[in-house]
Amino acid sequence: MRDSWESWVPNLHANLVFIVQNGSVLLIHKKRGLGAGKLNGPGGKLEPGETAMEAAVREAQEELCITPLDLIELGWLHFDFTDGLKLHCTVFRGESFDGTPTETDEARPEWFGIDAIPFDRMWADDIHWLPGLIAGRKFAAWFEFDGETMLSRRIDWINAPDQ
Repeated sequence: MRDSWESWVPNLHANLVFIVQNGSVLLIHKKRGLGAGKLNGPGGKLEPGETAMEAAVREAQEELCITPLDLIELGWLHFDFTDGLKLHCTVFRGESFDGTPTETDEARPEWFGIDAIPFDRMWADDIHWLPGLIAGRKFAAWFEFDGETMLSRRIDWINAPDQ
């Protein structure tokens, strides 16, 4: 287990987007890449010169043929994998988009009621922060993984009441 995160430096930067509307959240069934076969928000790695916001919009366009509108940056995920991957992921929440969520070679869109999110089909960390993000809470989180097994977790809620 990691003793400290102070000297941790990511070797990959990525993003995730969660659209919340009418008591539901838009997830994707990921078809390829890291997390293939799992549900997640659309997203992916940043390209050179891209901001996290620009990458979030681009990834949603590529994966679902939608353009998210008025995204809010609410979370920062830090993943340390035993295989050497050190992933920093910026997480965005939005409530509207242009277009129709459409299946692509990368992803199949699925809407889920906020009270019926199938966390057993997602990464093990998601159950610990996604409900807060859906509620509009800001956070920073750190996770260690060995493959798909979560070894440790820490979540700091920022300016959150009752924490």
